[in-house]
Amino acid sequence: MTETVPPAAAAGAETDLEGALALLSEATSVTVLCHVHPDADTIGSGLALAQVFSRRGTPVQVSFAQPDELPESMRDLPGVDLLVRPDQVAAEVDLVVTVDCGSRGRLGVLGNRLDGARTSLVLDHHRSNTRYAQFNLVDDSAESTTAILARLFDAWGVEIDADLAHCLYAGLVTDTGSFRWVQPGTHRLAERLIDTGIDSTAIARRLLDTHPFGWLPMLSAVLGTARLVPDAVGGRGLVYALVRNADTAGMGAEEIESVIDIVRTTAQAEVASVLKEIRPGEWSVSLRSKSAVDVSEVAGGLGGGGHRFASGYTAFGDADEVVAGLLAAFG
Repeated sequence: MTETVPPAAAAGAETDLEGALALLSEATSVTVLCHVHPDADTIGSGLALAQVFSRRGTPVQVSFAQPDELPESMRDLPGVDLLVRPDQVAAEVDLVVTVDCGSRGRLGVLGNRLDGARTSLVLDHHRSNTRYAQFNLVDDSAESTTAILARLFDAWGVEIDADLAHCLYAGLVTDTGSFRWVQPGTHRLAERLIDTGIDSTAIARRLLDTHPFGWLPMLSAVLGTARLVPDAVGGRGLVYALVRNADTAGMGAEEIESVIDIVRTTAQAEVASVLKEIRPGEWSVSLRSKSAVDVSEVAGGLGGGGHRFASGYTAFGDADEVVAGLLAAFG
């Protein structure tokens, strides 16, 4: 590696692909952190990167702060044996890498592991990323964080075999909404990953189209709360629905998160939102837009963040108060 990495004192510094590779190549021990309530992009990225370190003989751990267990749909991803519980994550390590995580707060209780690392690196594609590590490789034009890792692996000389491809494809297929939101090169990357021999159909079905029967009555209750506000968002329309704790008994995070993909299909609304009750008085609010509105700006103004067309934030109060805040934010 010809490039010299800047000293760790350069907190918050932007880094390029070569700078990130220098950090990764020189690490003597690594912790890879995924965001809370992990999706397939953060877990796929974390497990793919951890497998590369493990194959190189570099001690590595992967973890996320909550919930207590990995969602069922991701438990067959290669590399899950490298996952450890939050209380088992080393307090001190040579390098901490966070993947697909836009802010320190999204690490939950594991955010303090950044403080015990000699060096820290962010790998992410969120526009709203706060550049909270010492070094930050953030490409908000990338389809997924796994797509960034594919480029990293190529530059690193890492062969993307079927196990790595499985993890990378999981993030790509989910963050592109089954390739509904793509850019030039997305399908070429997908084809390359599929060419390793992975069963792309089975991966997509498990991640996106498999739910327990209890999901159906939950949908019935939740969709019954849906309301359309046609004059919101400057007349473009907003639709929202409420997911209360009482509706979600026995449901995993992935079942709850999937509701937004149904609500967003409303033809009369540019923006869709699902307000999920975390506990009494606290809500996780998901936002989606079709094409005309940058919901990351709204989410950012409310303490959250995300992508142009998919973002979220946390709100406090009763349901009426949170809905009123949502409508006020969009005008």
